[in-house]
Amino acid sequence: MSRLMNRTPGKVSKLGLILLPFALLLLLYLYSSQARLAENPNDKLLPSFTQMADAVDRMAFTPDRRSGEYLWWVDSASSLKRLFTGLGIAAVVSLGLGLMMLIPLVRTPLSPLVTVISMIPPLSILPILFIVMGLGELSKVMLIVIGITPVLIRDMQQRVSEIPAELLVKAQTLGASTWQVTIRVVLPQLLPRLLQGLCLALGPAWLFLIAAEAIASTDGLGYRIFLVRRYLAMDVILPYVAWITLLAFIMDRSLKGLGRVMFPWFEPKGGR
Repeated sequence: MSRLMNRTPGKVSKLGLILLPFALLLLLYLYSSQARLAENPNDKLLPSFTQMADAVDRMAFTPDRRSGEYLWWVDSASSLKRLFTGLGIAAVVSLGLGLMMLIPLVRTPLSPLVTVISMIPPLSILPILFIVMGLGELSKVMLIVIGITPVLIRDMQQRVSEIPAELLVKAQTLGASTWQVTIRVVLPQLLPRLLQGLCLALGPAWLFLIAAEAIASTDGLGYRIFLVRRYLAMDVILPYVAWITLLAFIMDRSLKGLGRVMFPWFEPKGGR
């Protein structure tokens, strides 16, 4: 008899096991919602699927009476623009500084500074960003950048330290300059790690974005969630949360797919 730890599910069984917890959660929500609505038809805590579908139709497919805009898509576009801008800036900065970590004269003073900055809770400096940069787009984007860039830089530094010294010595022996070693040897090692790091940074990035939009914004997914909370509009809040989760999942799958296509040779440690 094989041990339980050595038994792996087949394709059909694997799909069933993946879908099982989601199905159980949906059934639990459906049961709880029906029970609360049966007791109080005006209950707003657990709206029915019909109520949430009506809210999605109202927000996504019906023009707003005041602005004439489709609020769902306007909010999504605003949030994604801020998120992609922040992620893009963070990726460029972390990759550039990660490459510079190859040089000891740069790594020695920079590494402790990045470590200290990464320990600062990003949400604690949000008021400072609003004071210094105003309530516009810049402060929201910078919160994302400040929140995830130090962690990405430390991850890049870790990857640089994992590159075999023999590989660097061999490249120099063949006449490669520091610039050539950086571009031809180190950069190909960092790019797949960067995509992997961005996948892990998606959760914090969304958190920082929603926090910034909730405090000072006139559009965005976070802004809408905190706007309708005063009316206890769970029929709007829950679909918005589900939409954010779906967007994050799509972005995660896209980054991982891009990594497999561009760097099929890269296999993170511990991966299977």
